[in-house]
Amino acid sequence: MVKQYTKNPVGAHYGTRGFLIQRFTAVVMAVYTIAAIVVIAMRRPAGYAGYKALFAGAFGLFTLLFLAALLYHAWIGVRDILMDYVKPTGVRLAFQFVVAAMLVFYFIWAAALFWGRWA
Repeated sequence: MVKQYTKNPVGAHYGTRGFLIQRFTAVVMAVYTIAAIVVIAMRRPAGYAGYKALFAGAFGLFTLLFLAALLYHAWIGVRDILMDYVKPTGVRLAFQFVVAAMLVFYFIWAAALFWGRWA
């Protein structure tokens, strides 16, 4: 009698999705970096007031988009490293919680800075 092969899927299967999201966020960050260099070179803001005016409009929103892409890119990388190297589930989840909380805090802090709450 021939036994039929059945695949037993295990794991979270983050591989392909994480790979594609990291590539997309890397493209977003690369486009922003090139655009920021061009915009700053063209406008040449002088001093604090010039930079504040530069980031007050659409460029500030693009900067927050860049920051969101950067933090999500970092989350995927750190999550994958923790899943690969930290085997005890409780310890890994604690580290992931701390990293996620820090990244959310950084985004809220940056948004508050751009909207003038702490500047």
